[in-house]
Amino acid sequence: MPDTIPLARPDGAASFAPLATERLTLRLLRADDAEALHRLINDWEITRTLAAVPFPYDRALADSWIVSTHEQAAAGTAYHLAITGRDGVTETLVGGAGLRIDAKRRVGRLGYWVGRRFWGHGVATEAAGRLARWALANLDLDVIEANVDAENPASAAVLRRIGFRPAGEGIEAFPARGGDRRVHRFRAERDDLFGLDEAPAAPVAAPAGPVAEAPTGKPLLLVAACALVDADGRVLLSRRPEGKPMAGLWEFPGGKLNPGETPEAALIRELREELGIDVSAACLAPFAFASHAYERFHLLMPLYVCRRWKGMAKAREGQTLAWVLPERLADYAMPAADLPLVPLLRELL
Repeated sequence: MPDTIPLARPDGAASFAPLATERLTLRLLRADDAEALHRLINDWEITRTLAAVPFPYDRALADSWIVSTHEQAAAGTAYHLAITGRDGVTETLVGGAGLRIDAKRRVGRLGYWVGRRFWGHGVATEAAGRLARWALANLDLDVIEANVDAENPASAAVLRRIGFRPAGEGIEAFPARGGDRRVHRFRAERDDLFGLDEAPAAPVAAPAGPVAEAPTGKPLLLVAACALVDADGRVLLSRRPEGKPMAGLWEFPGGKLNPGETPEAALIRELREELGIDVSAACLAPFAFASHAYERFHLLMPLYVCRRWKGMAKAREGQTLAWVLPERLADYAMPAADLPLVPLLRELL
């Protein structure tokens, strides 16, 4: 992706920042993890449920596997992480979680395991959920998939708790079991892991007089958005951060209108809060609008174009920013409402 500020995805092991949960840390494996890794995974009760893992698990495999995980992370093809906890001040390896990337399909393949003595404490749910949410919010993915052995209901329950949905059955190789096994397939999209975007608290009041009733009866959500265009003709996109509905999708900066607020006033406020820039109403040129029916509300979003502002745009709400050339806008995954605006902007710029 061009001119992304900061890096839109962690390309390379050196840039991968550990993921934290309430009790756990997910980080890249280190060479000194090999002994603990071997001790935990060289267990029939673990390997019999894992695809592509042999049993017995030779000690030398742990060393070579750790080296390979760094190579894959550096290439951006997979992230295989140690799950660690704390015993006082001591960090303890408790399992592993991984995500293989199919960039062409924009799909991630999730896997996880937990050492037997740490079973029954919700470790898998906490770690796998954190990795899946991070992946959809920070990598160029639309879907996370996972397969579990048909005789492993505990792992299937973990996926359901996270928000994964059943997606049929299949066959996969399990070396520790000596061949192919039947598996249950699961998948999760953004709405499954982050929830649907919130509807307005109450429908927008209708004007006096006869009006056509909306066939859907959905509340109307008014949002104003702005295409900031710099001196090089690039457009600023903002990526929704983890924890928000539709996390990981790129959009034009802006936000919801407060009661009694005009779209221009809302944009001036939102751009100051989100990006730390000052925009005057005279610099906001109405350009187009989006009208889109989401599941729980109908979105109406005027889009303005702005070429002049004061200050330097900086991410102030945990979002990632990218200055994008018009011909590359379609390379960025966007909410459904934003998509029809892209060709219009390309024509303008």
